[in-house]
Amino acid sequence: MYELMAEETFDAAHALRGYEGACENLHGHSWRVQVFLRGTRLNKIGLLEDFKVVRKHLAEVLADFDHKLLNDVPPFGKKNPTSENLAENISRRLKKKFKNLAGVRVWESPATYAEFR
Repeated sequence: MYELMAEETFDAAHALRGYEGACENLHGHSWRVQVFLRGTRLNKIGLLEDFKVVRKHLAEVLADFDHKLLNDVPPFGKKNPTSENLAENISRRLKKKFKNLAGVRVWESPATYAEFR
C-alpha cells in the first residue's frame, strides 16, 4: 500500500457559534491542511499521484477560504466553521478529483488538528 501526503496553508478567521469560551469570539488562524492519498498501484512512471497536481487542486479549494471570515463562506453561514467541518468540506470537494483520497487533516494550531477520513 502506498500513501502520500501533500500540504498547503491559508490564513482565515472564524467565530464558533454556540461555543462557550474565547473561541466564540472572532479570531484567526494560520491553517495547515494535509491531504492523504492511498493506493496499491503506481502509474507507468512510478507515481501514485503527482504532488504538483495534488497541491494545485488543494490550493484551488483553499483559495475560497484564504484571508476570509469563514463564517461568511458557504456552507459555513449555517454550518459552524470548526476544524472538523472544514476537514469534511475540503475532503468532499477533493474526492471529486482524487478517487484514492484517504483523508484530510486540518491543523488550526501547531498542536491541534481535526481529520476527516
